[in-house]
Amino acid sequence: MPLNASEAAIEAELKTKGLNAPRLTPDAIDATITGESYHVFPGTTMTVCALTLRNGFIVIGESAAASPENFDAAIGRRIARDNARNKIWALEGYLLRSKLAAGIV
Repeated sequence: MPLNASEAAIEAELKTKGLNAPRLTPDAIDATITGESYHVFPGTTMTVCALTLRNGFIVIGESAAASPENFDAAIGRRIARDNARNKIWALEGYLLRSKLAAGIV
């Protein structure tokens, strides 16, 4: 997936400032995702995205329109996926920090 504007700006700033210690990148986060599936609960605007990570762990994101008239399935999927993907940052950050503390990286 292409970087969103915010991620692209942050990546550019990090490179400009020469901040190149071990860190997570949007590409590294995306590389952890091996599968995705979606479900909209019948009669609702609730969309759930399940992202499967390379180790088999599943991260869930959700979205729901407050007004059913505003529900758009494609937008719901995108928001739910973004919410799930954002959770991966914390998981991978913990993993990287553990590796750094153990001297593995």
